[in-house]
Amino acid sequence: MRIVLAIDSFKGCLSSVEVESSVEKGVKLSCPQAEVEKIPVSDGGDGMLEVFSQLVGCEKVMVACHDALMRPIQAEYAISPSGVVVLETAVACGINLLKSEELNPLRATSYGVGEVIADALLRGYHSYIIGLGGSATSDCGLGMLAALKRKLGEDWQNKLPKDLDIILASDVANPLFGDTGAAVVFGPQKGATPEMITCLDRRARTFARLAAKHFGFDHSEDKGAGAAGGLGYAFLQFLGAKIKSGADVMLQISGFENLVKEADLIVTGEGRADAQTLMGKIPACVLAYGKRLGVPVVLLAGQVKDKTALLSAGFSQVCCINPTALPLVEAMVPSVAKENIRKTVMRKFKGWLDL
Repeated sequence: MRIVLAIDSFKGCLSSVEVESSVEKGVKLSCPQAEVEKIPVSDGGDGMLEVFSQLVGCEKVMVACHDALMRPIQAEYAISPSGVVVLETAVACGINLLKSEELNPLRATSYGVGEVIADALLRGYHSYIIGLGGSATSDCGLGMLAALKRKLGEDWQNKLPKDLDIILASDVANPLFGDTGAAVVFGPQKGATPEMITCLDRRARTFARLAAKHFGFDHSEDKGAGAAGGLGYAFLQFLGAKIKSGADVMLQISGFENLVKEADLIVTGEGRADAQTLMGKIPACVLAYGKRLGVPVVLLAGQVKDKTALLSAGFSQVCCINPTALPLVEAMVPSVAKENIRKTVMRKFKGWLDL
C-alpha cells in the first residue's frame, strides 16, 4: 500500500513535519510494509519557510532588521538552488514576536519586511515567493514601502528589476478595506479596539484612493489585498505582485500531482477542520487532487466540526485525533498530540485498507 501524507501544521502545537512523522509511525506499526511518502505543506503563513526548505535545498540568509515595534531583530529568508527568494513576512512583523500586551495595530509597522526584501533586491535576486500571514500589523504595507525607499533611494521603484517576479502565497481572500477588509476582520486578533478598527479602515481607504490617483489603477478590492494587514495590497499596487493560493503554490513546488498518481491513499489534515476547511485551505486543495486522480483522501484533525459537510465534499473519512472529553490545554501538548495521532491512525488503519 502506498500512502501519501500532505498535512498542514496543527497551529500552536505541531509542525507539518511533526504531524506527518506521527502519522507515519502509526501506519508502520499497523502495516510495516506500507510505503509512506511525506510531503510537508504550508498555506503561506507561519512555517512556510521551514516547509519550503524541506522540499528544496535552500541557502539561508540572516538579515538585521526591525520587528513590528521597531526593535532590532535578526530575520531569515531562503534562496532556492534556482535563485528564488522565499520569505515569510511574519519573520519581521509577526504577531508571534510580540507579547499580548504589546499588540497595537496603530503602532505596529511592516518596516522590517521592507528591510528584508531590500536586502534580497540589493543582492540581485529577481524572483520571490512571499508568504503572507501572522502579521501584527494593519498598516497597508506603508512601513514596508518606507523601508524600501530608505534602503534603495527616493526613486526605488525605478531601480526594481524589469523582470521582477513576486508571487504572494496566501489563502486570505479579503479586500483591503470595508466590512470584510483587513482592519474589520483581522484587527481584533491584533489588539484593535472598535475605535482603532474605524481609524485603520479609514486610513486604508485614504491610502488606496491616493495611490489609485497616482498610478491610475487600483488593487484595493483584489482578493488578498487585505492579507497581512494590507501588505497584500502594497505588494499588488506598488510591486506588481501576483497572488496565488498558498496551498496550491506549495503543492505545485512539491510535484504533488506526480507523487499521488500511483498512491492508494492520501492523508491530509489541519489542527481544526470545519466548513472553512473547504474554503481553499490545504486539505481542500489536497482533496481536489485526490478527486481528480481517483485517490481516496482521509482528513485528520485535532478538532472537527461540520463533519457532514466535510464528508459531503468528498473526504473518504474525517477523523478527530482527540477523545471528546480531553481538555484543549492538554490536547495542545505536543507529546499528547503525537501520541493521539499515532493511536488514531492505528485504530482507523484497517478501515483505510477498504477505501
